[in-house]
Amino acid sequence: MDHLKVKETTHQVNGLTLHTIQTTKFKTVTYYFQFRSPIKRETVTQRALLSGMLKSATQKSPTIKQLNQRLDDLYGATFSSHVQKKGNDHILSIYVHGVNDRYLSNNESVASQSLALLAEAILQPLIEGNAFNKELLNQEKRSLKSRIEALYDDKMRFASQRLIDEMCEGEPFSIHTNGYIEDLEQITPESLFEAYQTMLKEDEMDLYIVGDVTLKEMLASVQNHFTFDREAPLYRSFQPERQAAGEPKVVKESQDVEQGKLNIGYRTNIVFGDPDYYASQVFNGLFGGFPHSKLFMNVREKASLAYYATSRTESFKGLLIVMSGIEFKNYEQATAIIAEQLEKMRQGDFTELEMKQTKALLINAVLEGLDNPFSMIDLLYNRVLVKEAQSLETYADEIEKVTKEEIIQVANKVQQDTIYFLHGKEAE
Repeated sequence: MDHLKVKETTHQVNGLTLHTIQTTKFKTVTYYFQFRSPIKRETVTQRALLSGMLKSATQKSPTIKQLNQRLDDLYGATFSSHVQKKGNDHILSIYVHGVNDRYLSNNESVASQSLALLAEAILQPLIEGNAFNKELLNQEKRSLKSRIEALYDDKMRFASQRLIDEMCEGEPFSIHTNGYIEDLEQITPESLFEAYQTMLKEDEMDLYIVGDVTLKEMLASVQNHFTFDREAPLYRSFQPERQAAGEPKVVKESQDVEQGKLNIGYRTNIVFGDPDYYASQVFNGLFGGFPHSKLFMNVREKASLAYYATSRTESFKGLLIVMSGIEFKNYEQATAIIAEQLEKMRQGDFTELEMKQTKALLINAVLEGLDNPFSMIDLLYNRVLVKEAQSLETYADEIEKVTKEEIIQVANKVQQDTIYFLHGKEAE
């Protein structure tokens, strides 16, 4: 599995962990900074706002127009940020992605300028005294409000979030990644600056550099540009919160929609690093993860009940989520067929050929991920979160070793927790 080898080195630099991935696969260099903290209801909206603030202005470039001009000068480099949730952690990522100096005809040091810009955004944001710029804050509040409201318009994402709201009520995992509109007005330039200071002091920080780079040069540049008020990186253990499924719950809601969204949440309590993690991935591929899976073939193709029928695992939380789009009248039949397919998995009703196809698709998905620097970073960062020392080559080996008996064991650990059904008002 040489094609899964990744040449990654890590170093501790000025309070952060530097990961360099030397590769000639890309003509670009990607600088990707990650802040990691436990997700909390009282801070999640502030952190989502910070994500927008840091990418929109710096002390040297106080307007978006000025910032965009600098990116144009860097041959159209991409500069952006976002927040995401992995298990009970909130990750704020900010990155610069641009051309590698080696592919320029002149002697410009675009790579160094890109890294400097990233450091500037993180360490020299547009602040005035001990507060963020008020005008920029108001602008970012409007932008974040629009992003939060957009969830309501995307019914597939909305149904997924509502399922988690109901299924994980009271658990950190139910906290919304982009925060809450009702919290926005309470955030002031001063309180956001305080949250920013806390993030710099208390978050676990990782910087990934991916491209055809020289480690010695990168180390020197990072040491020069990034300084934090702490001597050593902070580490927090990944803390999976295992919880047994409660009494199966059914939640039905109506909106002005033309297609029903039937989502079902199960507890597996199998997370990254568990001995049966690899078997859980093959199980999901057979159950609903791929076009040859039981859900796709039986719910969508044979019974023609669903516009889509798929499943995915939340491996930082130990959940299995089934998602389907159905006509309102097909609710009972669709839920019955989904339950029947799960029972067939428990009975081992799948072939060696289906297992082989599933394993090949899982390994191929990792290979495809390595063809994109952002996907590559995500794959590698997942292992950092759980302190998983195993390489991507090991992943492929372990997937290949999964047996039918192990998949059946996983199927028998799957416990239904919550059914969420979004339907039209006429179906009430």
